[in-house]
Amino acid sequence: MKGPKKGIEWEKLGFGFSDVNCHLRMTWKNGRWSKPKFVKDPSITLHIGAACLHYGQECFEGIKAFRQKSGKIVIFRPDENGKRMYRTAERTCMPPIPVDTFVECCRAVVKRNSEFVPPYETGGSMYLRPLLIGTGPQIGVAPAKEYTFLIMVMPVGSYYKGGIKPVRAVIFDEWDRAAPHGMGDVKVGGNYAAGIFAHEKAKREGWPVELYLDAASHRYIEEFATSNFAGISKSGVYVTPDSPSILPSITNMSLKQCAKDLGIKVECRPVPYSELKKFDAVAALGTAVVITPVWEITRGKDVIKISSPNEVHPILQKLYDRVRGIQYGTIADKHGWCFEVK
Repeated sequence: MKGPKKGIEWEKLGFGFSDVNCHLRMTWKNGRWSKPKFVKDPSITLHIGAACLHYGQECFEGIKAFRQKSGKIVIFRPDENGKRMYRTAERTCMPPIPVDTFVECCRAVVKRNSEFVPPYETGGSMYLRPLLIGTGPQIGVAPAKEYTFLIMVMPVGSYYKGGIKPVRAVIFDEWDRAAPHGMGDVKVGGNYAAGIFAHEKAKREGWPVELYLDAASHRYIEEFATSNFAGISKSGVYVTPDSPSILPSITNMSLKQCAKDLGIKVECRPVPYSELKKFDAVAALGTAVVITPVWEITRGKDVIKISSPNEVHPILQKLYDRVRGIQYGTIADKHGWCFEVK
């Protein structure tokens, strides 16, 4: 395993694409997957009739690999991402990647690019983006006959420089992220495309993130544009919504377990909008940041101030520190979440 590559300004890394040694590619044709190949060229050639372009046959995942304090390189819970991609592939009528194959592909591509895993002390990581797309031509609504599975990797910096920072959020009643009984519980690009307009509007108007309510009634909290939702009640309970339209977040799954490990009660249930005013803390949860505290939420003329812009609730801080500690190897991984790359 190679150490960090010299000449890279690790502390200046952001969150974006950069060239590495290679990405991984597999193809599905005639009812079977090919063996993985490592490909340098970051571009692909698609038939103009590819099903992913016309009918949205695609899905993706987001995973991180870490260089731990001991020097080991580990990938955080790739098996859960593999399970989620398997479910998404079935939902979109694409051939799923067996979970064991998915995990080994993640390990293999990280190993081939190990010098691009940032040093432990920088707080950076390697981001993996597995992508499954229908590449066979299909003119007429039906599944493709050929598919491509890719994993691209890139080094990314610490999202928070100097500690986690609370943000403001907004609710737009004019737009929904996912329809009832739709695709909200699987990780397809269409869910993100549905929110791009609202996301850009939010950023222009000074809100870094949007919060979505249930599309049927707009009475219940669902999730943020790219992240799950959690609230901390005044009695110290970790509360997160239960809805068939929410993407099952591996980060939220990990935080719920960490909360239980710390003796914090966890409730997964419908969360009415009216309950927002009763929380001591609110946070957005996701792979890129783990936890982003949200100190204020605006919905039209209704402005709910949950905390101060410089305040991080102690329970959120404890949970953030615990997940990061497990990822970087400074806290014991008693649940076996870190998959070593040897």
